[in-house]
Amino acid sequence: MVVSVSVALLLLLLAGMQMRNRSLKPSHAITCTLLGFCLASSSLAPTIQSTLVSTASLVGTIHP
Repeated sequence: MVVSVSVALLLLLLAGMQMRNRSLKPSHAITCTLLGFCLASSSLAPTIQSTLVSTASLVGTIHP
């Protein structure tokens, strides 16, 4: 588990640096995809999922 968290943090750092470059290249997309897969298999997955679900429900309740 420690290795997957370390890999996820490394990929997050790489994705952040690539986003600052403001150009989307295939290598950037692959890095972000790998980050997603690492986060999905980490211990942070339930927290991320519950945050996304509650944010989506909050946005869904807003009526213009």
